[in-house]
Amino acid sequence: MIRVLLADDEPMIRAGVAAILGAAGDIHVVAEAGDGHEAVELALKHRPDLCLLDIRMPRLDGLRAAAELGRMVPESAVVMLTTFSEDEYIASALGSGAAGFVLKSGDPRELISGVRAVAEGGAYLSPSVARRVISHLGTGQLGRRATARARTRELTGREREVLALVGSGLSNAEIARRLHLVEGTVKAYVSQVLARLGVKNRVQAAILAYEAGLVPEE
Repeated sequence: MIRVLLADDEPMIRAGVAAILGAAGDIHVVAEAGDGHEAVELALKHRPDLCLLDIRMPRLDGLRAAAELGRMVPESAVVMLTTFSEDEYIASALGSGAAGFVLKSGDPRELISGVRAVAEGGAYLSPSVARRVISHLGTGQLGRRATARARTRELTGREREVLALVGSGLSNAEIARRLHLVEGTVKAYVSQVLARLGVKNRVQAAILAYEAGLVPEE
C-alpha cells in the first residue's frame, strides 16, 4: 500500500484528489494538510511514502515545502499538483527535489500513474505538463529538437519504445503490460535508457522524449 500525504488549501480539491487515490486500491491517504507548514509537520509525524503538494499554498508554498521535506523527511518522495498557469514554477522546480508534476485538471489516471511511478522510485511528468514545459522554454526549441533526435537515435528500437512510453507517463508495470515484458526487464531497460541518454530521472527522460518527437500529440 502506497501511503500518501495530501496538501492543498482548497478542501474540495483535497476531497476530490483523495477520492481518486482511494479508488485506486493500492493508495491510502494517511493525512491531509491545508498549507505547506502543516504538510511538513504531518510528514514528520506520519512518514508517508509520498507527499502530494499543491504549488500555491498559504504560509509555506509547495515548492518551499518540498525543499523542507527533502531535508527533514528525505524518505518521502514529492509530487507537485499544478495548473496550466503555473508553467514557470514547473520549469524552475525541475531540479528542486520534486519527483513528479501532475495537473489538477488532468485525467485521474495520470494522477494514479504519477503516484505509482514515483512510489516505485521513478519520476513522473504529466504528458500535458511536459508539452507546456517544452513550449515555455521558448527560444532554441528547434536546436533542442535536433539534439534530442540525435541523442535518441543511438538507442535500440526497444529502448526507444520504452522511452516513448516513459514520456507518455506510464509506470514500469504499465510499460511491461503494453510491451508484454516482465516488470524487471522494463526496469532494466529504463535504467539503460537513462544511462545512455545521460539524464538523471524519468522527468528529464520524458522531456527528452517529447523534444525528440517520440510521444504523439494528443
